[in-house]
Amino acid sequence: MDQAATLDALIERMVTDYVARNKAAGVLKTMLDNAGVGLFPVIDHLTIRTFDIDHGAEPFVALGYGYDETLEYDDWYAKVYRKAGYPALFVDQAYAGDRGKTSIIPGWVKKFGDRVFHHIAVRVEDIDRAVDRLKQMGVVFAGNIVGKRGEQLRQIFSAPETVDGQPFSVLELAERHRGYLGFLPPQADSLMKSSAPR
Repeated sequence: MDQAATLDALIERMVTDYVARNKAAGVLKTMLDNAGVGLFPVIDHLTIRTFDIDHGAEPFVALGYGYDETLEYDDWYAKVYRKAGYPALFVDQAYAGDRGKTSIIPGWVKKFGDRVFHHIAVRVEDIDRAVDRLKQMGVVFAGNIVGKRGEQLRQIFSAPETVDGQPFSVLELAERHRGYLGFLPPQADSLMKSSAPR
């Protein structure tokens, strides 16, 4: 099997596992399948939580993803990896030592591991309309849309699916404008907090 086919199989396996365990993603996938679109063409980015970003990204780097940028927050940071024709890969971890003590990431990784997606972001044209439509289908969202109308990037997480009482996975909706493909640190941190245990 060539590298592209191996990467396709890895992403397909991980997305299938994620959708099977996330009700909001299942609702959206059914809607997209019924329209003949499917989920994969609208995936904006994939997110993995880990204790070690470089280790967490290894399977994807081995299949052609390359490092793009690092984003830093108060108690966690992330590296973004890209490969042309594929969704961006966002891999995050807590800082080592005291700086990372307040991060929710280590507890999540201890519980669920680092070979599953914490979330998949789906690119939407109109986030307000998408939220309204998904709410009609029973999807609950955590917090409000982050980002103002007309900004480069607007995002929202679904309420977390829980496993044994712990927040597990969320579905993200992302509305992008003017060709912006990056991530805005204040928004990512706000989204992280919206899915924290309460």
